[in-house]
Amino acid sequence: MFLDITTLQLESGKGGDGCVSTRKEKYVPRGGPDGGNGGRGGSVWIEATSVMSTLLDYRYKRTYKAGNGQAGGGNRRSGPDGQDIVIRVPRGTMVYDVASNELLGDLLEDGQRLLVAKGGRGGKGNWEFRNPRNQTPLTAQAGRPGQTLAVRLELKLIADIGLVGLPNAGKSTLLSVITAARPKIADYPFTTLVPNLGIVDLGEYASCTLADIPGLIEGASDGKGLGHEFLRHIERTRALLFLVDPTFEAPDEALDVLRQELAGHGGRLTELPFAVAVTKRDTLTADDAAIALEAAAAWGQRHGALKVMMISSVSGVGLPALKHLLRELYQQ
Repeated sequence: MFLDITTLQLESGKGGDGCVSTRKEKYVPRGGPDGGNGGRGGSVWIEATSVMSTLLDYRYKRTYKAGNGQAGGGNRRSGPDGQDIVIRVPRGTMVYDVASNELLGDLLEDGQRLLVAKGGRGGKGNWEFRNPRNQTPLTAQAGRPGQTLAVRLELKLIADIGLVGLPNAGKSTLLSVITAARPKIADYPFTTLVPNLGIVDLGEYASCTLADIPGLIEGASDGKGLGHEFLRHIERTRALLFLVDPTFEAPDEALDVLRQELAGHGGRLTELPFAVAVTKRDTLTADDAAIALEAAAAWGQRHGALKVMMISSVSGVGLPALKHLLRELYQQ
């Protein structure tokens, strides 16, 4: 299963109370204060890791609380600090404060940490309050409470090139052929229900990550279909590869729909460099293939596509050239 948005309730630990204590030693009639400080409350951190690819671990458990600091003791002993907790999330996770909708952090690098709830400060013991006028204070400071807040985690997959197309354009099939990914493949619309990632070998010790999102339909940016929910997963890509099925719709009309939906989503998607691949060459006659490629090439020239080509993921036609094209897109 795949989960890319969730809300967590977080609470840092309370600081420990300071201690009121006086020295009690034999032959020392005026021992004075020796109460220690309370320990710091535990903090809540969120850390990015490359090991995870989804927020599914937080589907059911959504409340996390760090440990409280312990009270100080006599003989100027400080209380132990409360235990921090670290919540690990996939790289590319954005953390928002639910109350203010403020972006607290964008965790892109493996091991990058964000402090979201700082532990309460420990209270001072009466040793800290001694002075020439009050040499034996009998007061101590209470520990400070921790922080409580709700955060929203939103995952945006980190990929180099995004695959974009209408349902059944052949995105998942292509991903399964040129990478080791194994997405679900079938001959009905909306087979792909969640984003998939795959790494393609570009040769000469180079590789790039492809992101396949559910197919877009007209009106996706207004909430129709499934693709609109996952368009954010290609916002971080360097480039896009449009896939068009010429057996389903005229290539130029299909590309118009894709371009329109990307523009409706907003952001930088329409500014990314892109190329076009007309798929399913094995199902077309030579004349139909030429007509489809000509229509796609004319559209690509009008909109600034890096290149337009025809491929077949089933027969392998055009796939070596496609890898060269992906290398060009990766280097944009």
